[in-house]
Amino acid sequence: MDEALIRSLTPSVLTVLVRRGADFAAAEDSVQEALVEAVRGWADDPPRDPKGWLVTVAWRRFLDAARADTARRRREDRVEEEPAPGPAPDVDDTLQLYFLCAHPSLTPSSAVALTLRAVGGLTTRQIARAYLVPEATMAQRISRAKRTVSGVRFDRPGDVATVLRVLYLVFNEGYSGDVDLAAEAIRLTRQLAASVDHPEVAGLLALMLLHHARRAARTAPDGSLVPLAEQDRGRWDTASIAEGVAMLQAALARDRLGEFQAQAAIAALHADAPTAGETDWVQIVEWYDELARLTGSPVVRLNRAVAVGEADGPRAGLAALAGLDETLPRYTAVAAYLYERDGDLDRAARLYAEAARKASDLAERDHLTRRAARLNSRRRAGR
Repeated sequence: MDEALIRSLTPSVLTVLVRRGADFAAAEDSVQEALVEAVRGWADDPPRDPKGWLVTVAWRRFLDAARADTARRRREDRVEEEPAPGPAPDVDDTLQLYFLCAHPSLTPSSAVALTLRAVGGLTTRQIARAYLVPEATMAQRISRAKRTVSGVRFDRPGDVATVLRVLYLVFNEGYSGDVDLAAEAIRLTRQLAASVDHPEVAGLLALMLLHHARRAARTAPDGSLVPLAEQDRGRWDTASIAEGVAMLQAALARDRLGEFQAQAAIAALHADAPTAGETDWVQIVEWYDELARLTGSPVVRLNRAVAVGEADGPRAGLAALAGLDETLPRYTAVAAYLYERDGDLDRAARLYAEAARKASDLAERDHLTRRAARLNSRRRAGR
């Protein structure tokens, strides 16, 4: 049973049903029923034309549901004639599904869930496990999202930027449950890159690959976080780094800079340094300047302050930090790090402890608590 094949066929089968007149919600339900049939039967008797088989079975399920629903009697003339079984047209409408699932009327969480279901081919149970929520809760979220987009026409141009933000949200969700959402986001972004020629799509895929390449070194055996400067670079995935850098260089050569390309350039400079001490922080600051110009994001300026602290010294970093809102996420942790670099261990320890209390992620909270404890121990030992 080739699960990867089934998941890759899901979006194109869904779009065939929509083009034949099925509304999105009903089509998606019918495709899921066809996938269940495939799981049951393909192991013993795989079809010659998997896509054609899925289209035929899903369309029959849709017809059965349409005929059984009295509220849809007016549609019976349209769905009465079943198309003859045979190879399905080799047309990839996946891109339109991306645009539909990233519709601006959806909340980010709903857009992510619908993308994973309709484009990724994941089950509701898998998505719920990945998000650590009850299956019923996720089912309601997906149902509401499907109802929202059911009336949206497929021929409207979509916003690539919105689709990319949804995919980046998927990537940043982490690795909970039995579905690796980071790997899934990379798979979906590869799929998108095959459907649309856009430098920011390549930029996002490069960014994902460069970040994902460091995954194995990001945590210690006990699950604690390992800061970038302390990571074992021998554990980084050099193949993913090479692919990401090549993809980024090709995108930058098109001279249409976007925020994901700028972020990928920063990640590439980190990946390119043989040791933490050899990192080209001056160039990283320049890329953060570009990123701040593109986005105007205060979070970007916060990260820039760290880079300035590395390039020009901790006091320059603290000066860059001074003009930012202290309520920004991770502001206190960044201030603690810069004060530690500047030798003010008293203040740094207090700020690390404060940042730990504010942290929502358990691993980050433990990491900050350990840093505060380490500095307190150093202070006591120095007395």
